[in-house]
Amino acid sequence: MPSAGPSLRRIVQLSALLAMFALFTAQIVSALVPNVPVFIAASAAGLALDICLQYRDPGLLSHLGKARFDVTVRQLLRDMLILVGLLRIDGIDPTREQAPLLVGLCVFYALHFACQAVSVLVRRTRTLPVVTRNIDSTALRLTTAPPRILARRQGHRLLTFSLPTTAGLLVTAATTDAYWGGIGVGIALALIIGGIAYLGTWLLPKKRAKSEQKVMEWLDQWLADYQPTVAMYFSGGTTSAYQANMWLSTLSQIDAKPLIVLRERFMVQKIDATDVPIICFPKVATMFSLENSTLKMMLHPANAAKTSQVLRIPTIKHAFINHGESDKLSSCNPYAKAYDEVWVAGPAARERYALADVGVENKDIVEVGRPQLAPIRPYAGTPIGAYTTVLYAPTWEGWDGNPGNTSVVLAGENIVRQLLADDGVRLLYKPHPMTGSVDPRAGAANERIKAMIREANTKRSGARPGPEAAAELASRTAELDKVTSTAFRKSADEMERMLLQGAPQGDREAEIAEATAAWESAYWASFPEWEHQIITDARPAIFACFNQADLLISDVSSVVSDWLSSEKPYAVANTSGMTEATFRTGFPTVSAGAILTPAADGVPALLESVRHPEKDTFTAARAELKEHLLGPSDPPSLVRFNAAIAALCTKADERSVRMESRLSAAIPSQRGAAEETAQESAQGLGSESDSEEDSGAEDSVNA
Repeated sequence: MPSAGPSLRRIVQLSALLAMFALFTAQIVSALVPNVPVFIAASAAGLALDICLQYRDPGLLSHLGKARFDVTVRQLLRDMLILVGLLRIDGIDPTREQAPLLVGLCVFYALHFACQAVSVLVRRTRTLPVVTRNIDSTALRLTTAPPRILARRQGHRLLTFSLPTTAGLLVTAATTDAYWGGIGVGIALALIIGGIAYLGTWLLPKKRAKSEQKVMEWLDQWLADYQPTVAMYFSGGTTSAYQANMWLSTLSQIDAKPLIVLRERFMVQKIDATDVPIICFPKVATMFSLENSTLKMMLHPANAAKTSQVLRIPTIKHAFINHGESDKLSSCNPYAKAYDEVWVAGPAARERYALADVGVENKDIVEVGRPQLAPIRPYAGTPIGAYTTVLYAPTWEGWDGNPGNTSVVLAGENIVRQLLADDGVRLLYKPHPMTGSVDPRAGAANERIKAMIREANTKRSGARPGPEAAAELASRTAELDKVTSTAFRKSADEMERMLLQGAPQGDREAEIAEATAAWESAYWASFPEWEHQIITDARPAIFACFNQADLLISDVSSVVSDWLSSEKPYAVANTSGMTEATFRTGFPTVSAGAILTPAADGVPALLESVRHPEKDTFTAARAELKEHLLGPSDPPSLVRFNAAIAALCTKADERSVRMESRLSAAIPSQRGAAEETAQESAQGLGSESDSEEDSGAEDSVNA
């Protein structure tokens, strides 16, 4: 059954909305009757509920905003109903006592809108044409952000500053003394006026950001000083950052001056910790400043709509490196022919492009291996210990809805059921992070698989690590978080983050590697060896799971290709509807592994071959397929990657030389043509003058 969590959340949200409307109804009725106790309680409870939802569930209130019942309308209605209630309560003079309160309330709302206008101006002045990380930006004189409640949270500001007004008016309703309402309105006016004045200081010259022209001049100077030669270009959605992050370790090791170029502002914080400088160009116009830099080539780990924009820069060569290779059609996309070169792991990808016939020529394909696979440990033979660790890492359903993309829907539960039935198996379940994002059936199956694993854990028992293991993990987590992230205030905006994430101090890459290794060791030690694990967080990474597992079960995806670097046994689920022979022929990456049907009835035999390597018939095939997919081990992949960079940079240099030669050849010819034109003009003028002299036109000659 699906988890009850989402359903319970929806029930709570619906109850909160019904309570809000019930309180408004109670406020209206009690104001008209009038019933002072109910009126005061409903008014106070309505404001308290609104404030609570603003902080606890702002997404729910956003739906009300779409229906034009946003926070301003709600609070204005609440205040107007309070004034109506005061009109109905005996002992309060509407003309002498309530009129000043109404005027004060109107002034408060006018100042609220004025504060909103100032906040918009402040945000615009703090929006820079580029965003950077790992670059010293002190020359820009960046400043910290104003309080979030003033600059970006108009709903929070209105409700918080309205508290004195509401409290004062409700005391007036209880005592019939307008004095308390006046005090409340006065405090609210003082708060909003003070907020506007304080927020306005960010518009003064000392706090204002530099103009776009000055910022771009600073960036041009930084590019001239840093002199980058290779950049990784990336554009994508909020869940796609992993495609770039998998290349960070490689980018930091290349024999060149690396740079990361992004297009979306939010992506700056999605990129994992690295020492490589990062520049985000939200606009195409600013990105073209790279044309005049020393940048020679760009690496592209993914295709995106905005990729076509950077391909227009003629001085830069482009190589498509992909974010993983598999036998899927997406691994030989026709878009790849837009790049100067396509870099692949080994001969298999070259053959894949040839068979796909999508316009990528063989001469433009370069085999570089997969340099980021270095941390994966090689096959060590028979599993050691009481349990055989199996990693089930299915891919997601993809955009096309092909049932053969993921095994989660048709085979996932059967695979997990067969594995859990073996008392000697320890299961690591790591689904793709985008599972269920397109097909709800995949999301539902994923939840059922998790429930099965949790239930299986309740039926196992044994010794567990002591509290010191959990304490060690907490300590290592804090240490790793410290070196991989930057602590920001809640009020920090884009400019403040840019200020805090300047040039890195020390060798962060080495610190991260050391902290990650210590964290992984503590993580696995914090669980008993018999306990199944559901791994959905970014940590531990897939390669760390590889090193723990004795067997992989997956789908046709880049996970299989990467796993093969270890030469450990693996199996692939066939949910495509093809026969096994056709499946093996159509997808070469599965040729050295077992094939599982949707029923997963081959799991027991698969486990037997892992525990008894002499029964494993694919040992030699895996070694052969590894080289076919990933290329030779010698020279190392990083060496080949660096060689490919040097070769493409040389092509960029050669093009620059050719263009300079053509330009220098064109300039003299243009200069000569101009001189000839000038001479002809001079001769024409001379002839005209002679003619005029002969005819006695003295006035023309003298002129």
